[in-house]
Amino acid sequence: MSDTLLDLSGRVVVVAGAGGGGMGTLICHRVARAGATVLALDVSGQSLDDHLEPLREQGLAVVPHVCDILDDDGFGSVIERTRDLPGTLYGLVTVVGGIPDRYWGAATRVKRTDWRTVIGYNLDSMFFISSAVARELKRQNSAGSIVALSSISGLTATPFHVAYGAAKAAVNSVVQTMAVELASRDIRVNAVAPGAIRTPTAAMAPDPARDRWAVPMGRQGEAEEVADAVLFLLSDMASYITGQCLPVDGGVSVKWTHLDMDNCPAYARDRSFLDDEGG
Repeated sequence: MSDTLLDLSGRVVVVAGAGGGGMGTLICHRVARAGATVLALDVSGQSLDDHLEPLREQGLAVVPHVCDILDDDGFGSVIERTRDLPGTLYGLVTVVGGIPDRYWGAATRVKRTDWRTVIGYNLDSMFFISSAVARELKRQNSAGSIVALSSISGLTATPFHVAYGAAKAAVNSVVQTMAVELASRDIRVNAVAPGAIRTPTAAMAPDPARDRWAVPMGRQGEAEEVADAVLFLLSDMASYITGQCLPVDGGVSVKWTHLDMDNCPAYARDRSFLDDEGG
């Protein structure tokens, strides 16, 4: 395996949602270490200062840019800024999204205003800047790679956060459609679907018993593991991959819901097959 396949030197990669100190910040770190100039976006200048200045102090080419990508002027300023940076626009990673606790609840109780807010924050934030970057790549006649952070909530039922699941399922659909439309221009579009990942905003304390039952690998994931998957999809190592959603979830998305703590069907009465030494 050649390290040059992960080399992003001479390329500009935009990371939307860079200032939270979690996955977005780590993605900036990984991508910049691969040689790219990273245009790091966030609505909070303070967050960008707090979390990205340490990367800049390491000599990494990370350029903070305050904007609201839910606003047309916001992502318009992003495209203008990329033209001023050294290198050629190549990539985009959309990290913006999530669902605050106040939006959790039964589907029968979802308010229209809350639905629109969650859909806008998770779907609009991905689609419109992805479309803008794709237009710019086409204008420059350049190859590129767009990676959206989806969620395993977009791959299955999502009880009590239906709007979030619907938004992430739509993100996956957008990824597939844009991938087909842009494939002939050598612009790849993919998604990464994290499961339970430990980040500063996730607020999920480790619980060994719960994590062993819920996750086949028996633990929560680390933000670095998501960032590594994103870097892979951005890079030339994934040069023939487009329209895909890569779960980074420790096996959650393929585990039957009726498996127990030992990943054994809960309805199985004879469990002698769990004895590795038998037979």
